[in-house]
Amino acid sequence: MKKISNLLLALTLTLLLLSCNNEQSNISTEIKIPVSVMSLKPQSISKFIETTGTVYSTQEAILKSELSGKYQLQTNPKTGRFYALGDVIKAGQVIIRLEDREFVNNLQVESKKLNMELAEQNLNKQKSLHEKGGVTQTELNNASIEFMNAKYAYENAEIQLAKMAVKAPFDGVIVELPYHTNGVKVDQGQDLFKIMEYKDLLMDVKLPEKHLPEVALNQEVQITNYNIAEDTIRGKISQISPVIDASTRTFQSVLEINNSKRLLRPGMFIKAAILSEKHDSTIVIPKETIISRQDERVVFIVENGIAIEKRITTGLENMNAIEVLSGLKANDRLVISGFETLRDKAKVSVIQ
Repeated sequence: MKKISNLLLALTLTLLLLSCNNEQSNISTEIKIPVSVMSLKPQSISKFIETTGTVYSTQEAILKSELSGKYQLQTNPKTGRFYALGDVIKAGQVIIRLEDREFVNNLQVESKKLNMELAEQNLNKQKSLHEKGGVTQTELNNASIEFMNAKYAYENAEIQLAKMAVKAPFDGVIVELPYHTNGVKVDQGQDLFKIMEYKDLLMDVKLPEKHLPEVALNQEVQITNYNIAEDTIRGKISQISPVIDASTRTFQSVLEINNSKRLLRPGMFIKAAILSEKHDSTIVIPKETIISRQDERVVFIVENGIAIEKRITTGLENMNAIEVLSGLKANDRLVISGFETLRDKAKVSVIQ
Protein backbone atom coordinates (compact mmCIF):
# COMPACT_ATOMS: atom_id res chain seq x y z
CA MET A 1 0.00 0.00 0.00
CA LYS A 2 2.79 2.35 0.92
CA LYS A 3 4.56 1.57 -2.36
CA ILE A 4 1.40 2.36 -4.30
CA SER A 5 1.02 5.75 -2.52
CA ASN A 6 4.62 6.64 -3.29
CA LEU A 7 4.09 5.70 -6.94
CA LEU A 8 0.98 7.88 -7.20
CA LEU A 9 2.82 10.82 -5.63
CA ALA A 10 5.68 10.44 -8.09
CA LEU A 11 3.27 10.36 -11.02
CA THR A 12 1.49 13.48 -9.74
CA LEU A 13 4.75 15.35 -9.40
CA THR A 14 5.81 14.29 -12.89
CA LEU A 15 2.53 15.52 -14.39
CA LEU A 16 2.85 18.85 -12.57
CA LEU A 17 6.38 19.29 -13.87
CA LEU A 18 5.32 18.47 -17.43
CA SER A 19 2.41 20.92 -17.18
CA CYS A 20 4.70 23.74 -15.96
CA ASN A 21 7.19 22.98 -18.73
CA ASN A 22 4.40 23.15 -21.33
CA GLU A 23 3.17 26.49 -19.98
CA GLN A 24 6.68 27.92 -20.04
CA SER A 25 7.11 26.59 -23.55
CA ASN A 26 3.84 28.24 -24.64
CA ILE A 27 4.85 31.56 -23.06
CA SER A 28 8.30 31.48 -24.60
CA THR A 29 6.88 30.71 -28.06
CA GLU A 30 4.06 33.32 -27.97
CA ILE A 31 4.11 35.28 -31.28
CA LYS A 32 4.95 39.00 -31.18
CA ILE A 33 3.39 41.08 -33.95
CA PRO A 34 5.95 43.19 -35.86
CA VAL A 35 5.03 46.88 -36.07
CA SER A 36 6.61 50.21 -37.01
CA VAL A 37 6.18 53.25 -34.79
CA MET A 38 6.76 56.98 -34.80
CA SER A 39 7.32 59.21 -31.79
CA LEU A 40 4.77 62.02 -31.68
CA LYS A 41 6.02 65.60 -31.47
CA PRO A 42 3.94 68.80 -31.54
CA GLN A 43 3.79 70.28 -35.01
CA SER A 44 1.60 72.40 -37.23
CA ILE A 45 -1.18 71.36 -39.58
CA SER A 46 -2.77 73.39 -42.35
CA LYS A 47 -6.01 73.11 -44.26
CA PHE A 48 -6.09 74.24 -47.87
CA ILE A 49 -8.71 75.08 -50.47
CA GLU A 50 -7.40 73.80 -53.79
CA THR A 51 -8.23 75.45 -57.08
CA THR A 52 -6.88 75.75 -60.62
CA GLY A 53 -6.67 78.46 -63.21
CA THR A 54 -4.61 80.31 -65.79
CA VAL A 55 -2.20 83.04 -64.73
CA TYR A 56 -1.83 86.35 -66.53
CA SER A 57 0.53 89.30 -66.25
CA THR A 58 -0.11 92.38 -64.17
CA GLN A 59 1.19 94.69 -66.91
CA GLU A 60 1.32 94.31 -70.66
CA ALA A 61 1.28 96.65 -73.64
CA ILE A 62 1.48 96.51 -77.43
CA LEU A 63 3.54 99.39 -78.82
CA LYS A 64 2.42 100.69 -82.22
CA SER A 65 4.00 103.21 -84.58
CA GLU A 66 2.42 106.61 -83.98
CA LEU A 67 3.77 107.90 -87.30
CA SER A 68 5.36 106.47 -90.44
CA GLY A 69 9.13 106.23 -90.93
CA LYS A 70 12.06 103.97 -91.67
CA TYR A 71 12.28 101.11 -89.17
CA GLN A 72 15.48 100.87 -87.10
CA LEU A 73 15.64 98.14 -84.44
CA GLN A 74 18.11 99.23 -81.76
CA THR A 75 20.97 97.32 -80.14
CA ASN A 76 20.53 95.93 -76.63
CA PRO A 77 23.48 97.28 -74.59
CA LYS A 78 23.36 94.19 -72.34
CA THR A 79 23.75 91.67 -75.17
CA GLY A 80 25.48 93.72 -77.87
CA ARG A 81 22.94 92.56 -80.44
CA PHE A 82 19.58 93.71 -81.69
CA TYR A 83 16.74 93.52 -79.20
CA ALA A 84 15.09 90.08 -79.35
CA LEU A 85 12.29 88.04 -77.82
CA GLY A 86 12.85 87.37 -74.14
CA ASP A 87 15.06 90.40 -73.53
CA VAL A 88 14.49 92.05 -70.15
CA ILE A 89 14.16 95.81 -70.65
CA LYS A 90 13.80 98.88 -68.46
CA ALA A 91 11.24 101.65 -68.65
CA GLY A 92 12.42 104.38 -71.02
CA GLN A 93 14.76 102.23 -73.10
CA VAL A 94 14.51 102.99 -76.82
CA ILE A 95 13.74 99.71 -78.59
CA ILE A 96 12.95 101.00 -82.09
CA ARG A 97 13.58 104.29 -83.89
CA LEU A 98 11.62 105.63 -86.86
CA GLU A 99 13.55 107.86 -89.23
CA ASP A 100 12.00 110.54 -91.48
CA ARG A 101 14.19 113.56 -92.25
CA GLU A 102 11.42 115.44 -94.01
CA PHE A 103 9.15 115.08 -91.00
CA VAL A 104 11.91 116.26 -88.65
CA ASN A 105 12.67 119.29 -90.83
CA ASN A 106 9.01 120.26 -90.91
CA LEU A 107 8.88 120.18 -87.11
CA GLN A 108 11.42 123.03 -86.97
CA VAL A 109 12.28 122.09 -83.41
CA GLU A 110 15.41 124.26 -83.12
CA SER A 111 13.79 127.39 -84.58
CA LYS A 112 10.78 126.98 -82.32
CA LYS A 113 13.10 126.62 -79.35
CA LEU A 114 14.91 129.81 -80.33
CA ASN A 115 11.60 131.62 -80.86
CA MET A 116 10.50 130.56 -77.35
CA GLU A 117 13.73 131.86 -75.84
CA LEU A 118 13.34 135.23 -77.60
CA ALA A 119 9.72 135.46 -76.48
CA GLU A 120 10.81 134.73 -72.90
CA GLN A 121 13.45 137.47 -73.06
CA ASN A 122 10.90 139.93 -74.39
CA LEU A 123 8.44 138.97 -71.63
CA ASN A 124 11.06 139.56 -68.94
CA LYS A 125 11.85 142.95 -70.52
CA GLN A 126 8.18 143.93 -70.60
CA LYS A 127 7.78 142.90 -66.93
CA SER A 128 10.68 145.12 -65.95
CA LEU A 129 9.30 148.09 -67.95
CA HIS A 130 5.82 147.53 -66.54
CA GLU A 131 7.15 147.76 -62.99
CA LYS A 132 8.64 151.19 -63.92
CA GLY A 133 5.50 152.31 -65.74
CA GLY A 134 7.15 152.15 -69.17
CA VAL A 135 4.53 149.81 -70.77
CA THR A 136 0.86 149.21 -70.30
CA GLN A 137 -0.78 146.07 -68.88
CA THR A 138 -2.04 145.25 -72.37
CA GLU A 139 1.49 145.27 -73.77
CA LEU A 140 2.63 143.01 -70.93
CA ASN A 141 -0.26 140.61 -71.58
CA ASN A 142 0.57 140.47 -75.30
CA ALA A 143 4.17 139.61 -74.44
CA SER A 144 2.92 136.83 -72.14
CA ILE A 145 0.69 135.43 -74.90
CA GLU A 146 3.57 135.45 -77.40
CA PHE A 147 5.76 133.53 -74.92
CA MET A 148 3.07 130.98 -74.13
CA ASN A 149 2.33 130.37 -77.82
CA ALA A 150 6.04 129.96 -78.58
CA LYS A 151 6.42 127.58 -75.61
CA TYR A 152 3.47 125.43 -76.71
CA ALA A 153 4.75 125.31 -80.30
CA TYR A 154 8.17 124.12 -79.10
CA GLU A 155 6.74 121.54 -76.70
CA ASN A 156 4.39 120.14 -79.37
CA ALA A 157 7.30 119.80 -81.78
CA GLU A 158 9.26 117.91 -79.13
CA ILE A 159 6.27 115.62 -78.48
CA GLN A 160 6.06 114.79 -82.18
CA LEU A 161 9.81 114.22 -82.36
CA ALA A 162 9.69 111.88 -79.35
CA LYS A 163 7.25 109.63 -81.22
CA MET A 164 10.12 108.62 -83.47
CA ALA A 165 11.79 106.84 -80.54
CA VAL A 166 9.60 103.91 -79.44
CA LYS A 167 10.39 103.31 -75.76
CA ALA A 168 9.47 100.68 -73.18
CA PRO A 169 6.65 102.15 -71.06
CA PHE A 170 7.62 100.06 -68.00
CA ASP A 171 10.10 97.41 -66.86
CA GLY A 172 9.35 94.07 -68.47
CA VAL A 173 10.17 91.42 -71.06
CA ILE A 174 9.77 91.55 -74.84
CA VAL A 175 7.26 88.81 -75.66
CA GLU A 176 6.35 89.74 -79.25
CA LEU A 177 8.57 91.36 -81.88
CA PRO A 178 7.11 91.31 -85.42
CA TYR A 179 9.87 91.20 -88.01
CA HIS A 180 10.60 94.32 -90.05
CA THR A 181 13.70 94.85 -92.16
CA ASN A 182 15.85 97.69 -90.91
CA GLY A 183 15.61 100.71 -93.19
CA VAL A 184 12.20 99.74 -94.59
CA LYS A 185 9.36 102.21 -94.09
CA VAL A 186 6.58 101.18 -91.72
CA ASP A 187 3.21 102.86 -91.69
CA GLN A 188 1.47 104.54 -88.81
CA GLY A 189 -0.44 102.14 -86.53
CA GLN A 190 1.67 99.03 -87.15
CA ASP A 191 2.53 96.71 -84.23
CA LEU A 192 6.19 97.12 -83.27
CA PHE A 193 6.63 95.04 -80.10
CA LYS A 194 4.75 93.70 -77.07
CA ILE A 195 6.06 93.97 -73.52
CA MET A 196 4.94 92.11 -70.38
CA GLU A 197 5.88 92.40 -66.73
CA TYR A 198 5.26 89.15 -64.85
CA LYS A 199 7.29 89.45 -61.66
CA ASP A 200 3.79 89.43 -60.20
CA LEU A 201 1.03 87.36 -61.77
CA LEU A 202 -2.72 87.33 -61.34
CA MET A 203 -5.13 84.41 -61.45
CA ASP A 204 -8.92 84.52 -61.51
CA VAL A 205 -10.58 81.70 -59.56
CA LYS A 206 -14.17 80.74 -58.83
CA LEU A 207 -14.67 79.10 -55.45
CA PRO A 208 -17.76 77.27 -54.13
CA GLU A 209 -19.92 79.51 -51.94
CA LYS A 210 -19.28 77.28 -48.87
CA HIS A 211 -15.72 78.63 -48.79
CA LEU A 212 -16.74 82.30 -48.60
CA PRO A 213 -16.40 82.43 -44.77
CA GLU A 214 -12.97 80.77 -45.01
CA VAL A 215 -11.23 83.28 -47.28
CA ALA A 216 -10.04 86.81 -46.62
CA LEU A 217 -7.92 89.48 -48.24
CA ASN A 218 -4.14 88.85 -48.06
CA GLN A 219 -4.70 85.17 -47.21
CA GLU A 220 -1.69 83.02 -48.12
CA VAL A 221 -1.65 80.99 -51.34
CA GLN A 222 0.83 78.27 -52.35
CA ILE A 223 1.43 77.13 -55.89
CA THR A 224 1.61 73.35 -55.81
CA ASN A 225 2.33 72.31 -59.38
CA TYR A 226 4.81 73.99 -61.66
CA ASN A 227 7.96 73.11 -63.54
CA ILE A 228 10.57 73.95 -60.88
CA ALA A 229 9.51 71.71 -57.99
CA GLU A 230 12.33 72.66 -55.61
CA ASP A 231 11.20 76.28 -55.38
CA THR A 232 8.19 77.45 -53.42
CA ILE A 233 6.02 80.08 -55.06
CA ARG A 234 3.68 81.99 -52.79
CA GLY A 235 0.93 84.50 -53.26
CA LYS A 236 -2.10 86.01 -51.60
CA ILE A 237 -5.77 86.76 -52.20
CA SER A 238 -5.93 90.33 -53.53
CA GLN A 239 -9.65 90.60 -54.39
CA ILE A 240 -12.85 88.85 -53.29
CA SER A 241 -16.26 89.37 -54.85
CA PRO A 242 -19.08 89.55 -52.28
CA VAL A 243 -21.61 88.27 -54.84
CA ILE A 244 -22.55 84.61 -55.40
CA ASP A 245 -23.16 83.55 -59.01
CA ALA A 246 -26.70 82.15 -58.93
CA SER A 247 -26.06 79.72 -61.79
CA THR A 248 -22.80 78.18 -60.56
CA ARG A 249 -23.09 78.86 -56.79
CA THR A 250 -19.54 80.23 -56.82
CA PHE A 251 -17.87 83.55 -56.07
CA GLN A 252 -14.92 85.10 -57.85
CA SER A 253 -11.56 85.88 -56.29
CA VAL A 254 -8.26 87.14 -57.68
CA LEU A 255 -4.96 85.66 -56.55
CA GLU A 256 -1.76 87.70 -56.71
CA ILE A 257 1.33 85.50 -57.12
CA ASN A 258 4.92 86.50 -56.32
CA ASN A 259 6.86 85.43 -59.40
CA SER A 260 10.08 87.38 -58.78
CA LYS A 261 12.21 84.55 -60.24
CA ARG A 262 9.92 84.43 -63.31
CA LEU A 263 9.49 80.64 -62.91
CA LEU A 264 5.87 80.89 -64.00
CA ARG A 265 4.89 82.32 -67.37
CA PRO A 266 1.70 84.13 -68.35
CA GLY A 267 -0.78 81.68 -69.84
CA MET A 268 0.30 78.71 -67.70
CA PHE A 269 -2.43 76.53 -66.19
CA ILE A 270 -1.53 76.02 -62.54
CA LYS A 271 -2.86 74.57 -59.30
CA ALA A 272 -3.08 76.79 -56.22
CA ALA A 273 -3.72 75.97 -52.58
CA ILE A 274 -5.34 78.67 -50.44
CA LEU A 275 -4.43 78.39 -46.76
CA SER A 276 -7.81 78.50 -45.01
CA GLU A 277 -6.77 77.44 -41.47
CA LYS A 278 -3.60 76.57 -39.55
CA HIS A 279 -2.99 75.15 -36.05
CA ASP A 280 0.47 75.23 -34.46
CA SER A 281 2.04 73.08 -31.70
CA THR A 282 -0.53 70.31 -31.86
CA ILE A 283 -0.48 66.52 -32.19
CA VAL A 284 -0.70 65.48 -35.84
CA ILE A 285 -0.84 61.90 -37.12
CA PRO A 286 -1.15 60.25 -40.56
CA LYS A 287 -4.80 59.71 -41.47
CA GLU A 288 -4.20 56.11 -42.55
CA THR A 289 -3.24 55.07 -38.99
CA ILE A 290 -6.80 55.61 -37.75
CA ILE A 291 -9.21 52.67 -37.43
CA SER A 292 -12.91 53.57 -37.53
CA ARG A 293 -15.24 51.54 -35.32
CA GLN A 294 -18.85 52.66 -35.52
CA ASP A 295 -18.79 56.16 -34.00
CA GLU A 296 -15.28 55.83 -32.63
CA ARG A 297 -11.82 56.43 -33.97
CA VAL A 298 -8.96 54.45 -32.48
CA VAL A 299 -5.21 54.12 -32.93
CA PHE A 300 -2.54 51.98 -31.30
CA ILE A 301 0.52 53.06 -29.37
CA VAL A 302 3.31 50.91 -27.95
CA GLU A 303 4.23 50.87 -24.25
CA ASN A 304 6.83 48.39 -22.96
CA GLY A 305 6.32 46.07 -25.90
CA ILE A 306 2.53 46.05 -25.52
CA ALA A 307 0.05 47.53 -28.03
CA ILE A 308 -2.38 49.89 -26.29
CA GLU A 309 -5.62 50.89 -28.01
CA LYS A 310 -6.39 54.63 -27.75
CA ARG A 311 -9.70 56.30 -28.54
CA ILE A 312 -9.12 59.73 -30.06
CA THR A 313 -11.06 62.86 -30.99
CA THR A 314 -9.88 64.77 -34.03
CA GLY A 315 -9.85 68.32 -35.32
CA LEU A 316 -8.34 69.96 -38.38
CA GLU A 317 -7.46 67.66 -41.26
CA ASN A 318 -6.06 67.85 -44.76
CA MET A 319 -5.43 65.30 -47.48
CA ASN A 320 -2.75 63.31 -45.59
CA ALA A 321 -2.80 64.26 -41.91
CA ILE A 322 -5.22 64.93 -39.08
CA GLU A 323 -5.04 66.78 -35.77
CA VAL A 324 -5.65 64.82 -32.54
CA LEU A 325 -7.45 66.84 -29.88
CA SER A 326 -7.53 64.15 -27.19
CA GLY A 327 -6.34 60.59 -26.65
CA LEU A 328 -2.68 61.07 -27.54
CA LYS A 329 0.17 63.13 -26.13
CA ALA A 330 3.66 64.15 -27.09
CA ASN A 331 6.26 61.34 -27.14
CA ASP A 332 3.62 58.59 -27.51
CA ARG A 333 4.90 55.90 -29.87
CA LEU A 334 2.21 55.63 -32.51
CA VAL A 335 1.92 52.42 -34.54
CA ILE A 336 2.11 53.42 -38.22
CA SER A 337 2.32 49.99 -39.84
CA GLY A 338 1.12 46.56 -38.71
CA PHE A 339 -1.83 48.00 -36.78
CA GLU A 340 -4.40 46.30 -38.99
CA THR A 341 -4.19 42.99 -37.10
CA LEU A 342 -3.54 44.39 -33.63
CA ARG A 343 -5.76 43.97 -30.59
CA ASP A 344 -5.55 45.75 -27.28
CA LYS A 345 -2.76 44.45 -24.99
CA ALA A 346 -1.18 42.40 -27.78
CA LYS A 347 2.58 41.88 -27.60
CA VAL A 348 4.51 43.56 -30.39
CA SER A 349 8.00 43.66 -31.79
CA VAL A 350 9.06 47.12 -32.98
CA ILE A 351 10.92 47.09 -36.29
CA GLN A 352 12.42 49.97 -38.23
